[in-house]
Amino acid sequence: MAKVAFLGLGVMGAPMAGHLKAKGHDVTVYNRTQEKAEAWAQKHRGSFAATPREAAANAQFVMACVGNDDDLRAVCLGENGAFGGMSSGATFVDHTTVSAAVTRELHALAADQGIGFIDAPVSGGQAGAENGVLSVMCGGDAAQYEAAEPIIAAYAKICRRLGESGAGQMTKMCNQIAIAGLVQGLAESLHFAEKAGLSISDVVEVISQGAAGSWQMANRHKTMEADEFNHGFAVDWMRKDLAICLKTADETGASLPVTALVDQFYKDVQGLGGGRWDTSSLIARLRK
Repeated sequence: MAKVAFLGLGVMGAPMAGHLKAKGHDVTVYNRTQEKAEAWAQKHRGSFAATPREAAANAQFVMACVGNDDDLRAVCLGENGAFGGMSSGATFVDHTTVSAAVTRELHALAADQGIGFIDAPVSGGQAGAENGVLSVMCGGDAAQYEAAEPIIAAYAKICRRLGESGAGQMTKMCNQIAIAGLVQGLAESLHFAEKAGLSISDVVEVISQGAAGSWQMANRHKTMEADEFNHGFAVDWMRKDLAICLKTADETGASLPVTALVDQFYKDVQGLGGGRWDTSSLIARLRK
């Protein structure tokens, strides 16, 4: 078993850290709001620290799941940052969805200190984190990944290294691009069924068994029909991710016309007050 630090105890990080503790690892957590860290430690009989640096001290692996590029830099760098507390040979595993640029920046800084850095964004949402069945897409040095993979396995259904530093984040962008178009298509399909006077449940029962079937259809059609959007991955976070995708597409020369359009549709949802609704709320703008 390993000594592990986990930084960030949101709806994803808290259960992920819990799985690590349940697997027998020695886990110390940090959260910007310390009350959450204290509550986690009491629930899981683990430890908490006041700063990322304190949490990372003597840890073999430091996991993070925070909000964005700036949040990640904040927990890594500076006087109280995790890098300052990590020992040579330790590895930082970042589960945040951030830009490949900040990933490569931090990878280089970590290497200068003799520590590893694996970008390891996840897919599967809150339910995937709670059930320990996340898809984890990784980038970084092969040997460091091989050492970290058994630790990540505590909450992963699948974990793969896709290439060097930044490859995990690039793969997560592929994931978000695919989801954006798929959810918009599902929203339009269900909206069309409503306008046509069809039973959504009957329609989904039939078409989900063919080529139209998807995880989103199976898991979100009932809540979409009921206008229930208070679960899952928030629109505000999806727009953050899509902004990364679109900026990177400009840099690489990729064409993402559907993604750009759906990003604007999510902007409309924000205008309806749905910034904290989950991503299936695209159907709400069609009903307004």
